[in-house]
Amino acid sequence: MTTYHFIGIKGTGMSALAQILHDSGEKVQGSDVEKRFFTQEALESKQIPILPFSKENITEGLTVIAGNAFSDDHIEIQEAKRLGLVFYRYHEFLGEWLKQYTSIAVTGAHGKTSTTGLLAHVLHSAFPISYLIGDGTGKGHVDSEYFVFEACEYRRHFLSYEPDYAIMTNIDFDHPDYFSSINDVFDAFQSMADKVKKGIIACGDDEKLQQIQAKVPVVYYGFLPSNDFQAQNVKETANGTEFDVFVRNTYYDTFTIPMYGNHHVLNALSVIAICQYEGIEVDVIKNLFTFKGVKRRFTEKQVKNQIIIDDYAHHPREITATIESARKKYPDREIVAIFQPHTFTRTKTFLQEFADSLNEADYVHLCEIFASAREESGQLTIHDLEKLVTNSSILELATVDELKKYDNAVLIFMGAGDIQKFQKAYEEVIATENV
Repeated sequence: MTTYHFIGIKGTGMSALAQILHDSGEKVQGSDVEKRFFTQEALESKQIPILPFSKENITEGLTVIAGNAFSDDHIEIQEAKRLGLVFYRYHEFLGEWLKQYTSIAVTGAHGKTSTTGLLAHVLHSAFPISYLIGDGTGKGHVDSEYFVFEACEYRRHFLSYEPDYAIMTNIDFDHPDYFSSINDVFDAFQSMADKVKKGIIACGDDEKLQQIQAKVPVVYYGFLPSNDFQAQNVKETANGTEFDVFVRNTYYDTFTIPMYGNHHVLNALSVIAICQYEGIEVDVIKNLFTFKGVKRRFTEKQVKNQIIIDDYAHHPREITATIESARKKYPDREIVAIFQPHTFTRTKTFLQEFADSLNEADYVHLCEIFASAREESGQLTIHDLEKLVTNSSILELATVDELKKYDNAVLIFMGAGDIQKFQKAYEEVIATENV
């Protein structure tokens, strides 16, 4: 029996995949940098060994799976190839693994993680399934029939998959370090659609998704009456959002989700559509209401009089959606955005759009641009964004205590880099104060 060795096991997708293999009875280990990541907790709870990167980790008999963030000159990848070991990139292995299930890929520029988590929650409430969520959560089961997984469009990695079904939430221009235009993104999604074997669940309110040409049936969902699954009579309640669902203009049922904002209604609609298509009982689908959310997606806590929210939003459209959710849930509180841009390329490409979305908050604090492993610096600075955002200032770790002045406000820490260190520093300041 082989041991699966994950190079970069702390990555969100890699961590989730390692857990799935472990739960399915496979022997798993991995390596990574020694810095602590939030994905470690789940790996450690399952006693999956995490080693520091070293050539010595690579031995005969291993099957090696490498994270996409690591180049071919990485010491462990080089050693694996020198020994002639079975070697996969993350997306290549996942493409092979999912073939043993009825697979449902969840893809789109925005909403992938939340929708994958929501679908996994509903199906898992009825029977054993396997799932891989982009927040680092993964679960396998030897009796799984369904495999629900997040499929990322970056570098067209999702073309390694041939899923039975695909949920497509939207098409939008992102990852400007790879995609050249919205048409380039559309081309990638069209190629993905060509690989789906049974059916596509697509947001019909998205103009680009309406243009997808598919060889399999396409079921559309959204707010527009032209959709197969339409949400009507949407209203906010004390516990979340309630809405009626009509299937091809015929009333189906009323659902409640514990979230606020139209984007969450759309995510839920996609889950309702695929479940109804697969014959899942409506009482099972209504378990939408017990969903606890996924990591780093509107994760909230109350600290004294403030509501503190951690969110992965790193694209203007996501920032707008997150602020909308906060306004609907807390209509009587001021909204304070603490935002760390992710990559110089994305910040430069969407500079005005970032400013427009951030201006929907009452106050904005900007953190230095987070450079990814793919780019270390850029001529752009955070001050270029600051000039375009009203009521904004630059926040540093040493000055986080200034956030205390927003009494009874909602503080949203947003970004895909290490924005959490600012939140942690602020919470430590609050904790050390006299009550």
